[in-house]
Amino acid sequence: MEMTRADGTPLRVLVVDDEQNIAELIGMALRYEGWDVHQALTGTKAVAAAREFKPDAVVLDMMLPDFDGMEVLRRMRSFDPGVPVVFLTARDSVEDRVAGLTAGGDDYVTKPFSLEELVARLRALLRRAGAQAVVHEHVLTVGDLTLDEDSHEVFRGGDEVALTATEFELLRFLMRNPRRVLSKAQILDRVWNYDFGGQANVVELYISYLRKKIDAGREPMIHTMRGAGYVLKPAGGDAADGGGAP
Repeated sequence: MEMTRADGTPLRVLVVDDEQNIAELIGMALRYEGWDVHQALTGTKAVAAAREFKPDAVVLDMMLPDFDGMEVLRRMRSFDPGVPVVFLTARDSVEDRVAGLTAGGDDYVTKPFSLEELVARLRALLRRAGAQAVVHEHVLTVGDLTLDEDSHEVFRGGDEVALTATEFELLRFLMRNPRRVLSKAQILDRVWNYDFGGQANVVELYISYLRKKIDAGREPMIHTMRGAGYVLKPAGGDAADGGGAP
């Protein structure tokens, strides 16, 4: 079930982590939920972003290069006392958990963690904070490609495309993020639920399967961005380092 602010606009989540790859992976997972995401890599930038962005929730790393997450929380709570906060940390002791929660954190997730678990915890916090559930038609459309999330039917240019369950999930992820470059690590985590790792060649294999079914005999929609990942865009768009091999 999609969630929004009470006024129907996308929920806003601030992600604070000095490891940029982790911040980007979290941001991608939250954007997949339809939420508006802002990222900060330091405590100073996090506090400034919280003032301007006015997030509905914050994912906050305990260890930052300038000052720690608890100080970030203290400063944020001085002007936004009720914002829900999920702490991230590599430390898993009872003392650290108690310290984070005592400082005013609402939840606590230890690294390495599952993106699915983090999203689930955020959804629970946001529901308690008043986020609204909304139902939309579950049909994704990119160019002449459509995907029905309920019936699992896929059409390109009016022709039905038969996909396996895994191919369907991969295409759904690509279509939920059109024109956005998705790394192999992001695809692995979202489609295969590997936590920040896994065998990248399985992504290449399934991208090639999809291309044979989606792009065969047509102008390609799935493009390889060498050294970065894959992007799906309407046929006719420019691909920076286009299509070829996975």
